[in-house]
Amino acid sequence: MTPRVETLTHLSKKLHELSDNEVLNFAAVEKRLDDLPHMQHTAAHIPSLEVNESLSQLHVFIQSFKLHVDWLKTAKENFSLPYESAEGASTQLLLLSNLLNMSLHQMREEAPRSPPPSLPIVSTAFDVLQFSVEISEQLQVFCNWSKRVLRHLKRLSRCPRH
Repeated sequence: MTPRVETLTHLSKKLHELSDNEVLNFAAVEKRLDDLPHMQHTAAHIPSLEVNESLSQLHVFIQSFKLHVDWLKTAKENFSLPYESAEGASTQLLLLSNLLNMSLHQMREEAPRSPPPSLPIVSTAFDVLQFSVEISEQLQVFCNWSKRVLRHLKRLSRCPRH
């Protein structure tokens, strides 16, 4: 799973097609995607994670991000903006979801369903850009959190690969 998360990290940085300096202009913009996953990523929280619970939570977060990224891809298409990075991120999220489904199935756990997000109407190309930055930033946080969780789970299970 870790190589998929690495690829997703790389793609998430390209969702908005902006330079680091240009992204800074969006720092003070109000966040409008309330249903984006927010994970507890403190150093103290990671050691308390359990395998089943963590994989289920990863699955829920991935499903939510997939819905958001697919929505963003459609919005980009509607405004004739480049959407290849969103398409690539969606593919990586699907592959991660499939890997998690297999892991949960092997543990005889049911893959949890996430409720559909409430997504705003996109009226302008600038809206698309704002949402791209917001999803990109939160997806990067998710990827960093996921790598830590996967490393922790690997140590817990003494499994040679993830």
